[in-house]
Amino acid sequence: MPINEDTIEATYLKMQEKLCGIVPEIELRYKAELVYEINRLKVERNAVILGHNYMEPALFHTVPDYIGDSLELSRKAVQTDKNVIVFCGVRFMAETAKILNPEKTVLLPSLEAGCSLAESITAQDVRKLRAQFPGAPVVTYINTYAEVKAESDICCTSSNAAKVIEALKSDTVIFLPDEYLAKNVARDTGKKIILPRKHNHNGLANAVIAWDGRCEVHEKFTVEDILTVRKQFSDVVALAHPECRPEVVEAADFSGSTSAMAKYVQNSSACRYLLLTECSMGDNIAAENPEKEMLRLCSVRCQHMNQITLEMTLNALNHTRYVIDVPQDILTRAQRAVEKMLEIL
Repeated sequence: MPINEDTIEATYLKMQEKLCGIVPEIELRYKAELVYEINRLKVERNAVILGHNYMEPALFHTVPDYIGDSLELSRKAVQTDKNVIVFCGVRFMAETAKILNPEKTVLLPSLEAGCSLAESITAQDVRKLRAQFPGAPVVTYINTYAEVKAESDICCTSSNAAKVIEALKSDTVIFLPDEYLAKNVARDTGKKIILPRKHNHNGLANAVIAWDGRCEVHEKFTVEDILTVRKQFSDVVALAHPECRPEVVEAADFSGSTSAMAKYVQNSSACRYLLLTECSMGDNIAAENPEKEMLRLCSVRCQHMNQITLEMTLNALNHTRYVIDVPQDILTRAQRAVEKMLEIL
């Protein structure tokens, strides 16, 4: 007898097919009820759910209408015709969705979903850098709050950072706030790196002026992690996020954004992978590629991304919680910087 698609049991069976071996059976049973109710409410509220690659598997593979990295989700936010956007990610991502959709209601399921990197810099810091290095354009990583974006000339993501810098055709560029991403991008674009808060510099020619912010997840990975795994699994392919230390990126076989990493695994003929990024993403890629092995050696979780749960997503839809607002003057200026980013593929 065929199962009615619109039932909790049908939801559970779909989750079991996708996530068996990744999510415990008892957890699937419980979470199927939440997924069913979220998907029902999503239609009722005329809402769209955006899910970042770091979401837990039971959420990532069930309720989002769109999944991906910051750049992909920023583009989807622009394209949606829904009245409500629920962003399963962290606060700066929800702010970006609001910047691009000022007339829509944007919800973040948890106010605790912050970001260590975004919190490393303020708008005042950017203004001081502009005064210190007059004339240098400011490129700001998407992993920043709206007030910082508003002080910038253009935003970027890890996937298009080098393209953005090259498109500016400027000898000297201020790149904020991730120190390691700045160093990796400087190498890729043939520029030297300057860290004004750490040491003096001799000349600004052909330079990337960086901030010393870091992601609390990616800074924990080391070259030793890769070497240790390779001693045990000589055929492993190591993938590192560009927010990792430059020496880690150099030691890896591939470096790219979260979506680029996912596509690499999908298209590669290798059978064993090590992902140097937030751990939930490894589980999500494993669910999409059951014939390939994601080494379960990662113990680094993002405490901020982990704040977003199915329970909180359901509460967001039930109670219009938590509404993200950006002051109009900040929104207008930040919008220009984000839209310029979206013009560069």
